[in-house]
Amino acid sequence: MSDRFRLFANLATLANALLGVGAILYILAGNKLWAMLLIACGIGFDGLDGIFSRRSVSPSGAFGRVADSVADGVTFGAAPAFLVAVHTGDLSTWQPWMPLAVALGVVYFSAAVARLTYFTAAAYQRPSFLGVPTPQSALAITVVVLFHDTPAFQSVAPIGVLVGTAIVSVMMVVPVPYPKIRRGSPLRWPMALTAVAAAITLVPLQFRPATGSSLYLLSYASAFAFLLGVASYYLVGPFTVRRSPSRSPAP
Repeated sequence: MSDRFRLFANLATLANALLGVGAILYILAGNKLWAMLLIACGIGFDGLDGIFSRRSVSPSGAFGRVADSVADGVTFGAAPAFLVAVHTGDLSTWQPWMPLAVALGVVYFSAAVARLTYFTAAAYQRPSFLGVPTPQSALAITVVVLFHDTPAFQSVAPIGVLVGTAIVSVMMVVPVPYPKIRRGSPLRWPMALTAVAAAITLVPLQFRPATGSSLYLLSYASAFAFLLGVASYYLVGPFTVRRSPSRSPAP
């Protein structure tokens, strides 16, 4: 009997990668709002991949881990890097900052690849992550772009995007434990509400609502809940990781 959950996991991984490619193409076409929505959808498929993998009767093996990391590298590494580095709107504002934006996009992508490589090679068996995982990093970049680039809920502020990208990049590679969002995790429901807030923020924006309209105000208000949810993972996450009891030295 075939293992349908393994098949579903592989399909979820493929969908995640395709959404990442689509997000990059939308960014190059000048539509960052659609790109951010596709990145958020990619996080959903990444979660489904994990759920199906844990239900599968056959282990994923090295190929499954590599495929998952490649998909994550596209959707949560390359696509957010393009969000930071590529600017087809507000060119007069962004032009002086373009070299630094490209450099930080490369830094972000490099940090994402470094942590995914480490996870695939050695850290996949750990009960927690070391450093902020790439899906949460992609959400953080999305929040930064929403407030300071497109649609610029606060203002078009390149320095805010660049400083935020630098912080997110560093947090991916620092050896600080962060929890895996699974059943029993204290952050499971807060992260679920964060996903809902992300959807409420991003979906109405696809209709390009006028500033001050009902849809715009709905997205604006939900963006703050989105921001708080992402910040809670960064600030509270390390304190929810269960520490292994220290072993007494042998006599």
